[in-house]
This record gives sequence, structure tokens and C-alpha cells, in this order.
Amino acid sequence: MNKNQTENHIILTINGKYISAPNSLSVIQALWHDGYPQVKGVGCLGGVCGSCRVMVRRKNSVDITMELGCQLLIEDGMEVFFLDFPASSQHSYHLSEIKSSWDVQTEFQRIFPEAELCRHCHGCDLACPKDIEVELGVNLAVNGRFQESGELFFECVMCNLCMTSCPEFIDPNHVGLFARHVSSYFHTRPSNLMNQLEAIRTGKLDVNTGENDLQVQS
Repeated sequence: MNKNQTENHIILTINGKYISAPNSLSVIQALWHDGYPQVKGVGCLGGVCGSCRVMVRRKNSVDITMELGCQLLIEDGMEVFFLDFPASSQHSYHLSEIKSSWDVQTEFQRIFPEAELCRHCHGCDLACPKDIEVELGVNLAVNGRFQESGELFFECVMCNLCMTSCPEFIDPNHVGLFARHVSSYFHTRPSNLMNQLEAIRTGKLDVNTGENDLQVQS
């Protein structure tokens, strides 16, 4: 047994520094055990604020996962790296400036034009420490299904890890936040109706000539 390792203690590295701590601790608690100061009022320690996002590689594994340091229990040989908080592209909007729920999809496309460029690479899904179906949530919003999109993002803690993994610089968590906002604010109308109206507005559906006639079942 390593001289720095005592019974029920394990050794891991956090930001490149070797730390010995009881195996029942979280990453944050292991830092405190090693002497790092506790700062009152900083961090929720409940997996809610998303500020303690970490990149993790476990012993004898080449896989990298994204986790939250306050919830992740330490393991022997684990390598942990805290990640900086990435800057958002600051999508700005005011719900009061959207005239009605009929205009929500049009405004979404104006505010988040990059959302339609999703490559379906699943990078955002792999990066999410909450196992949210992030990519699906973005695609639902693109198709005007804001209530369904918002429900998928219900457990999002805005850690921004999905942003760092997106090659098209989409801010998926902010897409989810928008979906939740508009669903609550407008009680958005059915997505199939909104999609048809948007198709008419953009000229993709010509209701005057009968081209692309819609089949209505009664």
C-alpha cells in the first residue's frame, strides 16, 4: 500500500494534483479534505447550479465523461479536471416583444438561426452530466414543438457543457430555456398547426394554388 494511502482511502488526481481521501467523498468533498478552503455561499452542492462541471477519466479507461463535482463520488486512480465556464453567445430576447404565440417560431428562428445547422453528432448528449436528450430537444424546438423541448430540458442546470461540444456553436441549453419560457408565457398552440402556419408564411406551402395540399382528417 502506498505510504500516502491509508485504509479506506484512495488516491486520485484533481487538476493534476495527487489527493488522498476517503472513498465515500465527492470530488468537492475530497478537495476540502485535502485542505482547500470552503467558501460560504458559493456553489449549491446539490447538482443544481452547474458550476462544478468536471471532465473525468477513470482508471484503466480511455473514455472521457462530463460530470458534476458535487455529485461524483471519487474512485481510485480517477483523473478529474475542472472546466472553465464557457461564454455564451448571449441570445437576447424579451417575451413581451413577441406579439403572440403565433410569432414564436418565427422569433425562434431569428434568435437562434444556428439551431437549424445541427449536425446530429450527439456531442451535446455525451457532454450532458444530467443525461438529457439535448440534441432531440434542439430539434424539437427547431420544428416548433416548444413544450416538448422544454420538458426535455427540465433538469438542465445550465452548466454550458453542451455548448463546448457543439461544432456549430449552438447554445442548446439556451434553446431549452427559450422553449420553457415561451411554453409557460404563451401556453403555445399545437406544434403541427404552428409548423403549417410557418410553412405558409415562408412560402414553403402554397395554399392559394393547392400545391402541397394538406390532408385533413375529420
